[in-house]
Amino acid sequence: MTDKTALSTPDAPAPAHTFHQGVRKGPFVQVSGQGPMDPATGEYVHPGNVAAQTTRTLENVRAIVEAGGATFDDVVMLRVYLTTRDDFAAMNDAYGEFVTKHCPGGVLPSRTTVMVGLPREEMLVEIDALAITG
Repeated sequence: MTDKTALSTPDAPAPAHTFHQGVRKGPFVQVSGQGPMDPATGEYVHPGNVAAQTTRTLENVRAIVEAGGATFDDVVMLRVYLTTRDDFAAMNDAYGEFVTKHCPGGVLPSRTTVMVGLPREEMLVEIDALAITG
């Protein structure tokens, strides 16, 4: 049986609650929901700009995936949570640019997008991920 390992990196925001940035068990790397927080300052960034928030959030996800010994190209599933349907197009454009750039294998991750209320008013987007390493 493979041990479950907590993931931690200074390149992504520290979790504020009773969970880790991510967890690895065997080849599976699960990243907790991330938002548009700058890990260096602990501040939420790009208020009102869902495209820029999406890119910052995906950078945080990528840092945790890499802390788990995977690459972004190993991500098989991303779940995107938006506060409003009106932001879908801008999020989707920023998301598409990021994943295309960071998946050199050409197979983009599966994705689910859900409209929800998020824990912080300044958050327009939250994203979690599942990666599977070789």
